[in-house]
Amino acid sequence: MYDDILVPTDGSESSMAAVDQAITIAEGKATTVHFLNVVDVGTEMSASASGSIAPQLTETLEKEAESALNDAVNRADEAGVQYDRTIREGDPHEVIVENSVEHNINLIVMGASGRSGLKEHLLGSTSDRVIRTVETSVLLARA
Repeated sequence: MYDDILVPTDGSESSMAAVDQAITIAEGKATTVHFLNVVDVGTEMSASASGSIAPQLTETLEKEAESALNDAVNRADEAGVQYDRTIREGDPHEVIVENSVEHNINLIVMGASGRSGLKEHLLGSTSDRVIRTVETSVLLARA
């Protein structure tokens, strides 16, 4: 039923629940799970105004991205599920939407909430924006 499933993950409990659900859906099928971590350049840009903090923040965000993706692919490996992993920079909901189009995604499985700051509370969550923007089905996972 699903050939390609996209799972945006930030390492939060909710996104790891999404990883587990996507793996369960894909297990035993010819399905590829596309794990995606988006390094939010908006966060980096606001820190760059502080000068020397920006490179350290970038390094920290990249380490967090690698860690989140490593957790996801380890779970996929254990289940014998095909996957790929990608780290991209940008606005999370825009990158998720672009990635879903690029890979002809049939289903997006994402956490109902993730790691977000004040900006997300003022403008609405990434999940909400993705749901309103994509033309594919979205499954929201809760921790």
